[in-house]
Amino acid sequence: MLQSVSLRDYMLPHPATVHRDASLSDAMTIIIENRVSGLCVINDQGSLVGVLSELDCLRSILSAVYNNTSTGMVRDYMASDHLLVAHPDEDIVDVAQNMLMNNKRRRPVVENGRLVGQITCRQLLKAVQDFK
Repeated sequence: MLQSVSLRDYMLPHPATVHRDASLSDAMTIIIENRVSGLCVINDQGSLVGVLSELDCLRSILSAVYNNTSTGMVRDYMASDHLLVAHPDEDIVDVAQNMLMNNKRRRPVVENGRLVGQITCRQLLKAVQDFK
């Protein structure tokens, strides 16, 4: 049975990020090079302002091909409305349940207004494996 532990014990402390004003092409390169399914989007102060998934990038590419346009900027495709975040001291089981309820694969971790990490399904599976 998975015991309740702090999210801090399993979060990725330095998630892959991209600036909101970066090109979508640059974001795709970061996703590919870091072998992740999405990025935390930050502003000039390093504050979290959104998330960008590989599906967001794919939508952009298909739209650009269909409309014969460029792919655009991260800010044009990132999710920023109703952004769900976690605190590093939250219970990992509660966060996992909430991620499932909201059908999300990742959750940025914010402390004192600053991005300090990210929890993904992979880290949650690692927590389950550790407590088998």
